[in-house]
This record gives sequence, structure tokens and C-alpha cells, in this order.
Amino acid sequence: MKTETTGRPARGAAGAGAGPGERAAAGAPATIVEIFRQAMRLKSRPDVLNYKRGGAWHSISSEELLRRVRRVALGLHALGLRRGDHAGILSESSPEWVVADLGSQSAGVVNVPIYPTLAPRQVCYIMEDSGSLLLFVQDRAAYERVREELSGCAALSTVVLLTGGADDLPGVLTLSGLEARGAELEAERPALAEELAAALSPEDLTTIIYTSGTTGEPKGVMLTHSNVVSNLLATSERLAFTPEDVALSVLPLAHIFERGAMYMYLHHGAKVYFSESMERIGDNMREVRPTLVVAVPRLFEKIYARIKDKAAEGGRVKTALLMWAVGVAKRWAHAVVWERPAGGLLRLQHGLATRLVFSKWREATGGRIRLFCSGGAALPEELGLIFCGAGLPVVQGYGLTETSPVICVNGPDDNRIGTVGRPVRGAEVRIAPDGEIEARGPNVMRGYYNKPEATREVFTEDGWFKTGDVGALDAEGYLRITDRKKELFKTSGGKYVAPQPVEQRIKQSRFVNQVVLVGAGRKFPAALIYPDWEMLRSYAQHKGLDCKTPAEFCRHPRIIDLLQRQVDSVTSDLSRFERVKRVALIERELTIDGGELTPTLKVKRRVVDEKYKDLIDRLYAEAESEGRPE
Repeated sequence: MKTETTGRPARGAAGAGAGPGERAAAGAPATIVEIFRQAMRLKSRPDVLNYKRGGAWHSISSEELLRRVRRVALGLHALGLRRGDHAGILSESSPEWVVADLGSQSAGVVNVPIYPTLAPRQVCYIMEDSGSLLLFVQDRAAYERVREELSGCAALSTVVLLTGGADDLPGVLTLSGLEARGAELEAERPALAEELAAALSPEDLTTIIYTSGTTGEPKGVMLTHSNVVSNLLATSERLAFTPEDVALSVLPLAHIFERGAMYMYLHHGAKVYFSESMERIGDNMREVRPTLVVAVPRLFEKIYARIKDKAAEGGRVKTALLMWAVGVAKRWAHAVVWERPAGGLLRLQHGLATRLVFSKWREATGGRIRLFCSGGAALPEELGLIFCGAGLPVVQGYGLTETSPVICVNGPDDNRIGTVGRPVRGAEVRIAPDGEIEARGPNVMRGYYNKPEATREVFTEDGWFKTGDVGALDAEGYLRITDRKKELFKTSGGKYVAPQPVEQRIKQSRFVNQVVLVGAGRKFPAALIYPDWEMLRSYAQHKGLDCKTPAEFCRHPRIIDLLQRQVDSVTSDLSRFERVKRVALIERELTIDGGELTPTLKVKRRVVDEKYKDLIDRLYAEAESEGRPE
């Protein structure tokens, strides 16, 4: 039997939105272009987009942004691109990315974002598969990296560099050159930009986004203006951004999560700053003092890891103070979540913890954080409790590229930590008999580009989208994610293990930075752990262990025993077949560049299994020789 939330029924087949009559009656914008143009007119500001170059912050006004987007649209038209044609964007996040994106859409050109970290061969695959005629590239260096591969893309006719010059690059334009062509056409045909925007239909494709592909080749997700706009408006109701908000953009705009957030910032008239890099986020937070940050769980894990490292550097007293404050934060957050009045002692402890510990956390994030939004992967419940209890509220949402992206999200005044919230307006969720989450609504994609069979496979016979995630709904309609269906693995004893919940438990250890569970077809699960080096060094010094290099730490029996005991302590209440009976330490962090993580920071388990095959085999062989029990 399938369980289902209550909610507004979706109209027609999956992905269908409201009819034209209803949209007209409501008077709401129906395309991303209308959303943007309306926001620039009604919520105009002198500093809508802000970026740092040459050590100084620079601003772009709403008026300038509107003008540049219009001229890019006309420049594309002058090059011969028409409504329904495709154009790629290969760049890190920047104001120019936004200009290229909205300029393409204003011309009716379907945007195909590409992660700048992808290998040249993968870039070429996406360009070829999508049939893109034009490619926006970040700069000359980024173009040179993929130039040779792009020569084999038959449909590609034009490359546009978003920044820098292209004087000696045949067939390559600059963004300013494209805008200049648009300005010339605007002088000749002043009404053309309005005509192009008016020709757009809500059911036109706005983008094709290629999934990052933890398994198999990437698939192009087709999203319409109706998909994205319906989701933007519904999610906005839950998150309640305002023109007073200051947002720090840290994720790649090629990620639908960040791109949807960007549209919401513009829609609400918020001020947006672009982070310089992942390494500079902390510095940028203190400079910008944001009220909003949208991020993936890995960012919050890194922030907390840095907090633990600093405490460890301060010695045992500071570490003990941190652990006490963290306990107070979790108890306080539990009281807030379940709307239970905090007792006098807890209020006193929380006030003291705030003065001694949490105030410093808030200062480190700029002192004005109103809301952190987490998505893209499951946020460990403990981390959510700690941040919220410290006065840095994190709301978690859930969705996929295929759902534009938000299906569910918690709100700032309705934040059930440990869940991903309730469905947004128009979205529906049900749980299949095998535990898979299924969804439908106006936000669900049209399908996968050029892959009708793959499209059919992800929809049920009655039109619900199969997410591939496993979860459960509680009595109040809050959704809890337990794992990815494809990531479940079976031990040799025939038991299925869900790795993510176990990994989240293991991450509770202050000695653990990253962890990947392995064990498909083996007698028991094991864990590959990339440790927190600062914590390990502090421990080794305290115990008088002679470890200096990462390799020595990874091999030292006392260190391995420490990690095994840490794992045992947080997994002792699991079923016997779920318990991690062996651990191995790895010297290098799992990264995008190393191939172990997708651009959205999800673990590529197949890659990890292949890369560390010898280590995994040796780990199980040692257990076998020692007669380790199952």
C-alpha cells in the first residue's frame, strides 16, 4: 500500500502546470524572463550583484544587469540563434554567468550549464548530446583546457569568453563583443527584445541540465519555464526571502539548487555576493556579513571540523568547553523543534554557552546569519541540531534536478530537524511499497533529452516520478530520507545495508573527516575513513605516539584501534549485520578533482571501490585470517 501526503493535486501528467487561463487570472509571471524583468523593475537596487576582483568588491545595478541581459539576447539573435536552440555555459559562478543565462533565456535559447570541473571529454559529450550551437566559457584558460575536444563538436559554431580578451583566437567572441552586437541590433530594431520575450511560452524549455552521474553516463534533464517558475514561487512561500536579505552565493550555478536560489534572490530583490572560492568562504562571510547562505552538507561539516580543530589547538580545557556547549546546543534545539519550554537550568546553560562559545561562531559567519539552507545531500541530524542550537539555523530541503529542484523544505518557523520538511505547494509525495519516494507536481521535468526509454523508466504507470531515494513520511507529513535506493548494498549473508545513515553516525566522531562504507558481497560492512588530522595529531601527542606523516598515522595500530573504538561507540545500537567491523584510514581527501566526488559533492562509490580495491581486499583478507566474526 502506498502512503501519500495531502496537497494540491497536480494537473494532468507529471510535469504539467496550471493552464493559461489560471496563470493569466493570477497575474503571476509565467517565465523566468518575466520573473527577472519584473524584479528588476519593481525591486531595483544599485547593487543587485556583487563580486570581488583585484582585491575589491564591485557592484552591478539592476538597471545595468537588465541592459546587459537584453543585449546578450539580441547578440545571440544577431548570430542566428533562435527560440529553441541550445547554448552551453562552462564557467564558475559569476555575474557574467547570470548575464549569459538570462540573456540566453531572453532570446528563447535553451541554456545547458556545464560544471567547470568536468573533464574535457565530458564537456564535449554534453555539447554533442545537447546539440548546442554556442558555448559560453569562463575565460581563455578554461577555453584552452577544452579547445581540442571541442573541435570535434559538429554543431558548435561559436565560443564566447565571459571574461578576458580573444583577439588572437579565431572564431571566438568576448561577452562584451556579443553585447556590442546586441546594442547594434537594438539600435536598428528597438522593439525586438520585447518581441523575443513575449514569444516565450511557459511550456518552452528553459534549460537542459546534465545529471552529475554517480552511475552511468549523464542524462540531460529537460525543465520548462513552468517547471522552474512554479517551484520558485512555491519554495519562496516557505523560505520567505526579503529585499533586506544579503545572500552569499557559494555553490556552482551549474547546480540547479544554487541556480534556483539565485532566481529567488532576484525575485525577492535581495543583494547577492559571489564567494571568491570554497577556500575563501570564511573570509567572505566576515566581509559580506550575509543573512542567507545556500550550501551542501559538506560546507557545514567543514565549518564544524574547523571549530573542533581550533578547540583542539587550545588544549583539553577548550575541547571540554566545546563538547559541553555542543551538548547544550543539541538539548536547546530539541526543545525548540518539539516546542517544549526550556527549563530554567537549560536557559541558563544556553546563555552561558552563547557568551563563551556560540557568539564566536556567529562572528565567524559575519554575525547576521538569518538562515542557512542545506540541500544536495542528507544533512546529519546532529549537525543540524548543533547549528540551530547555536543560533545559526539550518533548514534542510529535498529535491532533484528532475524536480526543478525542490520537493520538500523546512521553513525558518517550521523547522523539523532531521527531516527535509513537508512538500511545497503543488508538490505531492508518496512512499512506494519498497520505500522509494515518488513525487508529482508542476515542478517535475518533461523528461531526459534524447532518452525516451530512460524517461519511461523513472515514471510509474500512473505518472509519478521515481526519485531513487528511500524515505518515510511521519504523521504530520514531514519527509525523512534514509538512503539512495541504488546505494543500498547486500552483504554475502543476504542483508541489505543503507550506507548513508551509518556514515552519518560515524561522522559524529571528532576524529573523522570523511567516511565511505563498503561491503557489497562481503561478510560485513567496513569503513574507509579520511581522518581529521589535527585531532589525530593532538591525540598522538597526548599519548606519546611516534607518528609524523599521514602514512604513519594510517598504519599505526593504536590509531586504527582508536578509530575502530570511535566507530563502535556510535554504531553499537545498530543491527548486527549493519555494524562496521573493520576500518581503514586513507591519506588523501575525497575530492572532485580526484574523481571520487561529483560536482555536487556526492560520493562516487564505484570510483572509491575501484581506487581503493587493494586496500579493501587487504582489509577483508586480514579479517579472514584473524577469524574476525561476521
